[in-house]
Amino acid sequence: VQLVESGGGLVQAGESLTLSCAASGSIFSINAMGWYRQAPGKERESVAAITSRGSTNYADSVKGRFTISRDNAKNTVYLQMNSLKPEDTAVYYCNAMVWTTGLINSWGQGTQVTVSS
Repeated sequence: VQLVESGGGLVQAGESLTLSCAASGSIFSINAMGWYRQAPGKERESVAAITSRGSTNYADSVKGRFTISRDNAKNTVYLQMNSLKPEDTAVYYCNAMVWTTGLINSWGQGTQVTVSS
């Protein structure tokens, strides 16, 4: 199973970005999917998560600005990020609980998001 992220980049404060993460491989189904981020010198933290039925939760720091969604037919999860702030600068990682021959906790390679002030 592979998770491949895309959509990171350099933006100015107040602008928007959309991250995508597509899962591929021998996949039977995917349970929860989510996004994490890790800023320099800080621990990795959960940003947003979505269940297979579409229930979502968000970190307090991104509520009202970020929206997570998924396309189950494409095994893809998205993160729409609006009103970006310099403190959102981090490497963003996709995560998915994937059923293959067993349940696997899969991670993407990460995509850099940099927000300038």
